[in-house]
Amino acid sequence: MMITIREAVIEDALCIQQLAEAIWWPTYSPILSEEQIKYMLAKMYDLQTIGQQIAVGIQSYLLLYSDDVPTGFAAYSPRTENPEVYKLHKLYCLTSTKGKGYGKLLLQAVEGKVKDTGKNILELNVNRHNPAMGFYEKMGFEIAYSEDIDIGNGYQMNDYVMRKIL
Repeated sequence: MMITIREAVIEDALCIQQLAEAIWWPTYSPILSEEQIKYMLAKMYDLQTIGQQIAVGIQSYLLLYSDDVPTGFAAYSPRTENPEVYKLHKLYCLTSTKGKGYGKLLLQAVEGKVKDTGKNILELNVNRHNPAMGFYEKMGFEIAYSEDIDIGNGYQMNDYVMRKIL
């Protein structure tokens, strides 16, 4: 099995959107309502939004391919309020690949990109009920604090902010 990771370009927006749609339903159905998942997918994975994030450099995206098939993606950027800290916005792999180490490979690629900028702090938000928290702890992240974020339409993200020194 050949694994490759590359920087996403604007033309990859549809691929990212399709991956998100395939990954979010099995991942979040146990912890979020169907309505909230639909709302968040529409808000965060609109083709124009993804394309603009890539074009303007608001977020950098990486795509992971397994035997030339898109299998996962990550997005990261410096924090607006503190550019010394980078934020991992997204890290998702198809559920069929769970346990194959793809998430770890994507995370390591992001960590390498952050280190290349001369920065050494990576943070992420994770839903307080998301089993992925165990993965992040295994990868060296620690809970820094919790926060509740109003994302509109009456929905909240109830997250832990996890941090790792690279």
